[in-house]
Amino acid sequence: MKIAVIGLGVLGAAAARSLAAAGAEVTVFERTAPLAGTSGTSFAWTNSHSKNPRSYHDLNVTGMAEHAELAKESGANWLVRTGNLEWAEDAAGAERLAASVAELTGRDYPVDWITPRRAGELVPDLRVPSGVQDIAFYPTEGHVFPALLVARLWGEARERGAELRCPATVTGLSEVDGRARVELADGTADFDAVVLATGRWTETLTAAAGHRIPMADPDAAGSATVGLLGYTNPLPTRLNRILTTPKLNVRPDGGGRLIVQGLDLDAHADPAGPPAADGDHARDLCSRLTGLLAGTSGARLESLRVGQRAMPADGLTVAGFLDGSGKIYALATHSGITLGPLLGKLAAQELLTGHPADSLADFRPQRLIGKSDLPTLQPARFAGQQ
Repeated sequence: MKIAVIGLGVLGAAAARSLAAAGAEVTVFERTAPLAGTSGTSFAWTNSHSKNPRSYHDLNVTGMAEHAELAKESGANWLVRTGNLEWAEDAAGAERLAASVAELTGRDYPVDWITPRRAGELVPDLRVPSGVQDIAFYPTEGHVFPALLVARLWGEARERGAELRCPATVTGLSEVDGRARVELADGTADFDAVVLATGRWTETLTAAAGHRIPMADPDAAGSATVGLLGYTNPLPTRLNRILTTPKLNVRPDGGGRLIVQGLDLDAHADPAGPPAADGDHARDLCSRLTGLLAGTSGARLESLRVGQRAMPADGLTVAGFLDGSGKIYALATHSGITLGPLLGKLAAQELLTGHPADSLADFRPQRLIGKSDLPTLQPARFAGQQ
């Protein structure tokens, strides 16, 4: 079976790997470069926080488990599963956190309340504010190095015969004589099926195919789809876990560097005007970091980027065929890092066997196709998650 995959971020690489492993003849089309879209600017936190309805929570939990299974096969230099620490600093925040922990506990999601002393044992350089007594610890959460994950997924796809055409601009999709046609700037190519994994460009290509999936505007300044990510210089601080705190989210990024994120600052994120790496926002982030971790005095940002999230218009994942012909399969999700390997596996299953995955029943594109009266998504407490 000849299958085209459009886009080489985490979702596209995962789909290519699973399809090629199952014996499909795979061609990947990438417009500019691997990781050029959302996958390259992500906090890359694997979790299932505040992910509702329950089916969405369960899907993300399964996505976390799929990462663990993939790691068993030949190691995982791309996956760190050392947990996440979270606390609140005011009464309203403490109430929200307690409610979230209670919900997760009711879902058998691993979470424990720990003391500041125990938190200091887990993160020796951590500076917990004096008024904080209860800290939530999520031991199975972690983060991914997206470039290493894509290298793993695409490398295994390539070893099984998958081919990459890059740069290749896909201008449209259609069905001709029972096959899926990929329309390119320099011609056309026909396949038995196509997997669309183009992230925030999903709406444009599905519209060209006659089945528009509305996406939240990825260019809307200050919206739920944009956020600031700061990348520090190497720092002599001891941190090997994720911290999600009221003032700063932070995780290791290898080589002593950290990724930092202040969710309240996302209101100032504008893809058309990224802030300077040495400007006010950068200084604010570095000041927050110094207050959170010892060993970060003199921290500076090597870059401050505006991440643009791929978010279907109702905030939930899209996975499935655009229509009943089974020729064009769409993948789009805000949780691409957490769900990537799982969605690639399930897409390959549905394409090659025709057997639907029950876990995707609530996430079919038909709930959105052609809709125009969807509510505007608001920035969320966990907007940086993937």
